[in-house]
Amino acid sequence: MGGFFVTFLLLLATGVPIALALGVGGTAYLFLSGNGGLVLALPQRMMAGVDQFVLLTIPLFLLAGNLMNVGGVTDRIVHFARAMVGHRRGGMSSVTVLSSGFFAGISGSATAEASALGSILIPTMSKQGMPKAYAAALVGVSSVMGPIIPPSIAMIIYGVLSGVSIGQLFLAGVVPGIALCAGLLVYASWRARKEGFPITEKMPWKDRLSATRRTLPALFLPLIIVVGIKGGVFTPTEAAAVAVAYALLIGFLYRDLTPKHIWKALIASALVSASILFITSMAAIVSFVFTLERVPQQIASLVLSITENRYLILIMLNLFLLVLGMFLEPISILILTMPILVKIAAIVQMDPVQFGAMAVLNVVIGLATPPVGILLFIVSATSGEPLIKVIRQALPLIGICLVVLAIVTFVPQFTLFLPHSFTDIR
Repeated sequence: MGGFFVTFLLLLATGVPIALALGVGGTAYLFLSGNGGLVLALPQRMMAGVDQFVLLTIPLFLLAGNLMNVGGVTDRIVHFARAMVGHRRGGMSSVTVLSSGFFAGISGSATAEASALGSILIPTMSKQGMPKAYAAALVGVSSVMGPIIPPSIAMIIYGVLSGVSIGQLFLAGVVPGIALCAGLLVYASWRARKEGFPITEKMPWKDRLSATRRTLPALFLPLIIVVGIKGGVFTPTEAAAVAVAYALLIGFLYRDLTPKHIWKALIASALVSASILFITSMAAIVSFVFTLERVPQQIASLVLSITENRYLILIMLNLFLLVLGMFLEPISILILTMPILVKIAAIVQMDPVQFGAMAVLNVVIGLATPPVGILLFIVSATSGEPLIKVIRQALPLIGICLVVLAIVTFVPQFTLFLPHSFTDIR
């Protein structure tokens, strides 16, 4: 397998997109190993990789999130969070965390969350007297909640790769997502008291009720999706279509959506969906090569030759995924590694739903982890602050994320309580 990994890494180092690096690396390996005749089967493998009905959820959930975003839901979420906690000391820092939690239930993407909220909240926190680097770090690390709280594109990809119920995975992300939000809120409040950030005037009750009325319909979306799937009203794919219809309904009711907005949302969703599905099809080549060479079994044997201690193996898995998360995009990591890591998870007898929550949380924390975390680059560019300053402010926040990750890894009921409470979920 050395030929594949060398080709793959060389292509990445020269700036080739990861999808092409996967496909070319897999094809090159077949030739180098004397299996060139199998290349004729690769188009069929690529089609099989994306010919799965559940993958329709990806463009549909993306479209629902984009429709809400272009329809002004982002501004309404920030306004609602400000109405709830904006009057506290350093209130805008709490507003940032709460807004990220609410936005996570709509976007399902950490980078989209950091981009959308950063442009609004970083200047606002700076005007309230908070260091700009801290404001940027708070937005960047809070965006980790995006792929954890349902609906989550990363959870869908893991479900497709592992055969695990997507509905169960959505439920497994709820408690860790809330824990992340709570931990970051506690830190933001402590930091505000410690540094004496100013207290802003409490919003009048009339305005608070208005903000609630205009925002609550959008915040019901994750609840509708999970409850609808759990109740057998619709499948995950149908839930994604319902989410699109619901986003359109809200946009038209509040008169925020125009034909121009809808077209913009369609284009954005098509571009991201095409990228994800192209990676998925190329990864089918790698999966074929891995299966041919029994790579998952070989790596599992290698891990067991190092240690058979369950906890040490789990720590090794976490470190491996965190490091990959610093350099690669979460969906690419999941597609590349899950055929191998699912085998190892089975060896240590880890529930596949718990493992999915752990894996997704790992790779999104990697997005906010120096030196290469893409979320830190996004908020650094948005704020205009040097990356090193943002990293320093982000370290305590990343520590909170790692504590939640440790609980997810070593306390099964933390993620499995809700899925096990609704065992009939599809």
